[in-house]
Amino acid sequence: MSYSPRLKDKYSQEIIPALTEQFQYKTVMQVPKLLKISLNQGLGTAIADKKLIEAGVNELTAISGQKAVATKSKKDISNFKLRKGMPIGVRVTLRSNQMYEFLDRLVAVAIPRIRDFRGINDKGFDGKGNYTLGVTEQIIFPEILIDKVAKINGLDITFVTTARTDKECMALLKQFGLPFKNQK
Repeated sequence: MSYSPRLKDKYSQEIIPALTEQFQYKTVMQVPKLLKISLNQGLGTAIADKKLIEAGVNELTAISGQKAVATKSKKDISNFKLRKGMPIGVRVTLRSNQMYEFLDRLVAVAIPRIRDFRGINDKGFDGKGNYTLGVTEQIIFPEILIDKVAKINGLDITFVTTARTDKECMALLKQFGLPFKNQK
C-alpha cells in the first residue's frame, strides 16, 4: 500500500461529505478542492547583498521540502538601483502530496508558533476562490534554525482552489483546519 498524507485522506473522507451537505452540491465534482499552494518571498534588499537570495532559496526549500527558485525583475527601475533580470525574490509551488504535507505542518506546527496569534485575517480572498496569507516571520517554521537566520523576512502563502466563491473557499480552508478570526 502506498503512502497517503493525513489531510488528503481527511479531504476524501470528511471534507467532501461536509461541504456537499453545507452547499447542497449535486455531484462530488462540484466540491471545491485545493489545487496548489504557492510560497513567495520578496527579497528587495537582495539588490545590495547577493547572499540573501541564496539564503532565501535555502530557507524556502527547507520550509516546503521542494527546491525553490529565484525570481528575477522584469524591468529596470533606476530609483531602486534595479536592473532587468536581477534576482529580487524566491518562490516555490507545491502540488499533490507535498502540498498536503506542507498544509499539515502549517496548521499543526507553524501557525501555533506565531506570537500574539488571534486567528488568520479573513480579508485575503481574491473574489475567485483563492486565499493569500501573509506570514511576517519565516522563523515560525520548525525547519528554520534561528541561529542561522541572517535576516528575518516574511512570506506570502497562496492557496489556489477550485472554489467559485470566497465563501466556498473559506469553508474548505476551515475544514482543513486554518484558524480564521471571526469564525461563525
